[in-house]
Amino acid sequence: MKKTKFLIATAILGIATFVAIAADHIDAPAVAGGTSDITDIFAFQGANTSNIALVANVQGLIAPGTATQNAAFDENVLIEFNIDTNADASADLVIQAIPRDGKMYFFGPTASTSNGLNSSIDTNASIQGSVDITPYGQSAVVASSGGLQYFAGPRDDPFFFDFTAYGEIIAGNATSFNNPGTDTFAGTNVMSVVVEVPKAMIGGSGDVNVWVTTKRK
Repeated sequence: MKKTKFLIATAILGIATFVAIAADHIDAPAVAGGTSDITDIFAFQGANTSNIALVANVQGLIAPGTATQNAAFDENVLIEFNIDTNADASADLVIQAIPRDGKMYFFGPTASTSNGLNSSIDTNASIQGSVDITPYGQSAVVASSGGLQYFAGPRDDPFFFDFTAYGEIIAGNATSFNNPGTDTFAGTNVMSVVVEVPKAMIGGSGDVNVWVTTKRK
């Protein structure tokens, strides 16, 4: 365990500051190369009702087969789950995820210290964990640590959207979507990061808001 922490701290020295970039299924103009592009975020109650599952998907529209097999998380991209526990639209907690050498490393939930568009990885966070990144076509590798569960790897894109019909509506050629429509994202893959967290670690009262940012070195 000490060796792992030492290696991570060393790797982070050169990438301590990350800058936020825009996102959304490869159509955001500020996303360079697509590896920091967020497709969707999901937050829902876990199978264990005392937990909440947080999912961040990046790198949309990856074709199955060789394209997915060659897809990888970008080691220059930090993924952050931002959690607002008091409904003031400001992050109170953050869970950070960064890939290194075939593993995804997690830090938090810990107090958010993000300064505008910049973040530093909290290597001193009291809650840390890691999981081997699941290769394409293999059974999900899930790791547990301190009551949290982790997953990282390629998955089928769960988002349903008829982009062609949307374009027709925007162009004024149609007024509504077809039912059920055609799923533009069917058969495509994303790179997915999942962390299941005990609700007690998040706390707060009333609604809890969650959003994801990606920040490039």
